[in-house]
Amino acid sequence: MDKKIITPKEKRVILENFTSLSTLQGISYLIPLVILPYLIRVIGPEKFGLIAFAQALIQYFMIFTDYGFSLTATRKISLCKDQKQASTIFSTVMTVKFILAFLSYLILLFLINAIPKFRHDWLLYVFSFGAVIGNTLFPVWLFQGAEKMKFITIINIIGGIIYTVSLFIFVKEPADYLLVPLLNSLFFIITGLLGLYIAFKEFDLEFVFQSYSNIREELKTGWEIFISIVAINTYTATRIFAVGLLTNNTLTGYYSIAEKITGVIQAFPLASLSQAIYPRISKIFAKSKRRALRLMHKVQHSTTLTYLLAIPVLFFLSPVIVKIACGKNYPEVVISLKLLLLSMFFISANAFKVQFLLVCGRPDIYSRIHVLAALLGLPLIFIFIHYFSYLGAAAATITIETIIFISTSQILYALTNNYRKPR
Repeated sequence: MDKKIITPKEKRVILENFTSLSTLQGISYLIPLVILPYLIRVIGPEKFGLIAFAQALIQYFMIFTDYGFSLTATRKISLCKDQKQASTIFSTVMTVKFILAFLSYLILLFLINAIPKFRHDWLLYVFSFGAVIGNTLFPVWLFQGAEKMKFITIINIIGGIIYTVSLFIFVKEPADYLLVPLLNSLFFIITGLLGLYIAFKEFDLEFVFQSYSNIREELKTGWEIFISIVAINTYTATRIFAVGLLTNNTLTGYYSIAEKITGVIQAFPLASLSQAIYPRISKIFAKSKRRALRLMHKVQHSTTLTYLLAIPVLFFLSPVIVKIACGKNYPEVVISLKLLLLSMFFISANAFKVQFLLVCGRPDIYSRIHVLAALLGLPLIFIFIHYFSYLGAAAATITIETIIFISTSQILYALTNNYRKPR
């Protein structure tokens, strides 16, 4: 990276956090791929699909309890001036997350009692909900904002290894499928508690009960980002959920495997770099808008080129990748993976552009883009799945991501035109 764009110290911090996050993302996605062949062989594609459907439902609650704090609270912590301010932000955010987690559990109980499909496998959904509790406890946003990602990595690697070993020890036959979400929930809760412990110890935080006005203000601040994230997940998490509703557990299992593999490729290095860059580029933007814009374009161009070269290779190797991941070459998984790889190009070519809208302090535009995409994408997903079965979910993804890419590029160019002029 050009020294005029980024200083050596900034470069070192970004690379350190990128390395930590890359390791974390790699382990987080590789662990499921390690256990994938085992689970498919032991519990079968049908039970695997049922678990994937439950996880898709639980993902909505995780989005609800996160409330966009991964972006809003991360930015606040990155600009925080002292320990007292950090404690106030921490206390307010955690209070809101606990309230939302409790509401989520009440909603889950209602769904279980009201809908026969959920009532039949109620224990599966209750066991899966532990992931929401653990995710609520773990202050990932705090570590990201303080640019101390190494703690996240250490905790999750240890927890992930314990979870993987536990699966191999306890899950031995199809009847043991309920142990999969149960062990996963225990993994989330344990890592969440460890994350809290390290947060208090490392940052010398104090939990202070917050007033109603502070809680309301935090909810108001995160509202537009929350709506954006809900919109984004309307056409991401809903894909597996919709496949489960409109097809069967076996096809849901096949499609969810393809999404897991795509998730690994997307997370490493795209998600890691995006999370590492965000707090640093926010600080740079506060000092120099032009320098922040140049850094964003530098990183975006490099990322786009990397994926442009990598995707054709991965497309060609899809059968091999699926065989390694599943222990068997499932044609349904291969074709789903190939389609999802095509959508990944538009995701990678847009990642830092869309993030820069938040850096610019324009969550309203960020929200508007994704809300419109959701309004278009949600019916598109169901229509495509209705006509093309599970492959319709992947086809809808390509269409939606293309529209988001074009819209973001045009809006960002107009928004940042003044930043390009030297001062």
